[in-house]
Order: sequence, then structure tokens, then C-alpha cells
Amino acid sequence: MTKLTLSVKPDKIEKAKRYALKNHTSISKIVSDFLDDLTEKEEAKDSFLERLKQIEVPDEIKALTGILKGKVPDDISLWDAKYEYLKEKYDL
Repeated sequence: MTKLTLSVKPDKIEKAKRYALKNHTSISKIVSDFLDDLTEKEEAKDSFLERLKQIEVPDEIKALTGILKGKVPDDISLWDAKYEYLKEKYDL
């Protein structure tokens, strides 16, 4: 096992000791659990992304790719488009 040396302010250490005592655990256990959770979340995120990459896009959806290219100016924002729509709708 490798010993890890960290630079932590004394007040942080005291808070951690009080928390560990209150929860009937050790600081080592708290840190270990935190690191386990962190790596599990990272692995879960990676597996989700891998599953997304493996999903095949149906041909009907692929056919829609690029149909609006050139129809809408690149410099218009959503709010500008909404304003123009409402202006036309209510004849303002």
C-alpha cells in the first residue's frame, strides 16, 4: 500500500474528525468511500456514452440531416426567431 501525503489545513482536519466521530466511522473510510463513488460514477458515465455510440440511427432520421442548411441564417438567435414569429403572427 502506498502512503499518500496531503497538505490540508488543520481546521479542515478537525472538521473531518468531528464528522467521522459523529458518524461512527474513520476519515480513511470516508475518503475511501468518496474515491470509490467517484470512480464508479466515472465508469458509469463512460459505459453510458459507449452505449449511446452503439445505437444505430434509423435511415429516416439520417435523411433529415442537413435539410435546413441555408434556410435559417447562422447569426439569428432563438429569441430573435421567436420575436419575428410573434411579430408576424400578431401583425405588429
